[in-house]
Amino acid sequence: MTDRLMLLDTASLYFRAFYGVPDTIRRADGTPVNAVRGLLDMIARLTTDYDATHLVACWDDDWRPQWRVDLIPSYKSHRVAEVVAGAPDVEVVPDALEAQIPMIRRVLELAGIAVVGAAEHEADDVIGTYASHAELPVDVVTGDRDLFQVVDDARQVRVIYTARGMKNLEVLTDAVVVGKYRVLPGQYADYATLRGDSSDGLPGVAGIGEKTAASLLGEYGTLDGLLAAAADAGSGLSTAVRSKLAAAADYLTVAPAVVKIVRDLELPTLEAAGAQLHPVLGGSWADLERLATEWNLGGSVGRLREAFDLRR
Repeated sequence: MTDRLMLLDTASLYFRAFYGVPDTIRRADGTPVNAVRGLLDMIARLTTDYDATHLVACWDDDWRPQWRVDLIPSYKSHRVAEVVAGAPDVEVVPDALEAQIPMIRRVLELAGIAVVGAAEHEADDVIGTYASHAELPVDVVTGDRDLFQVVDDARQVRVIYTARGMKNLEVLTDAVVVGKYRVLPGQYADYATLRGDSSDGLPGVAGIGEKTAASLLGEYGTLDGLLAAAADAGSGLSTAVRSKLAAAADYLTVAPAVVKIVRDLELPTLEAAGAQLHPVLGGSWADLERLATEWNLGGSVGRLREAFDLRR
């Protein structure tokens, strides 16, 4: 079996599991376990269908890093729960899901799945770092378009996109990104900066939508190239576009640092993180099987074990 690394945008997946599996599935004390069950089933299917030999559950140690907020105060602001003034930002998460997150961490640990986060950074940044430096092919599993910027045919990095559901997974390569957006993956962060993204609270440049952003990047290559053209009276850039860029000058100064995924975090190596998948061994699986009974996880643990046993 050829080695292949799978990087999970873990929060994206457990949110999808929570909303995709009925929350009437509960353990004896009444705590829902639908997100736990759903996530384990996703992992079993994904690792099997895409022949993963290495797996990292990338974690949001900080879902809304202050350094990004300092640059763009609206960044993810619509996802912030109302809290006491001066307290750290708290993401809006349904109580029934919040109760399951420690359970998810526990079952991942017992299953021997590497969980990696980084202080003051999001899971996207962990994914970006591993995807940019891995010496083996990479599949990134996410429902977040921001991660399209890591797609790279030359380095065999793909995105398995979950936005249309687990029955309609889409594999994104360079050609697929170009077909969807008319920009290369390496241009996607600049494209998102210009277009904006309401799901992340990024305003974009007023008056520049998807088609115009793609057209401008097609002509000038990068945001820096476009801004250089805007500063050059003889560049041929239209007066209307110059005006729009000038009005958004403050935003365009800071937005690239917010939108671009960090690719140079100091993270444990795949070996040190324990990313390689092995057939099930040791007492941790026995503990997990006991929890499967106590927590009413049904056949999810068994299916995960079967998936990992395929690595024999």
